[in-house]
Amino acid sequence: MAVATYPTEPLLKKPLPAGKPRDWYVSHNRRLKAMRLAIALLDSGVYLPSQAPDGRIRSTAARIGIHPPSDTTCRMVRFLIRYGR
Repeated sequence: MAVATYPTEPLLKKPLPAGKPRDWYVSHNRRLKAMRLAIALLDSGVYLPSQAPDGRIRSTAARIGIHPPSDTTCRMVRFLIRYGR
């Protein structure tokens, strides 16, 4: 079984495409935030959505240094944990 390796240098960020509706940018950033939170929770041993109430997701956000997520983002995190296994 191969061991996952992570890049030693940060990935270059590309600017978001211009001209999209505001809702597109909001949902794009929400998905990125939910993905970061789901990865942090999985790394800390949370493997089931029932183990990730809103309080735990928000405390994880504080621990990794991002703004507290909304209720919608918390639901998205649980969805990613459920179907990302």
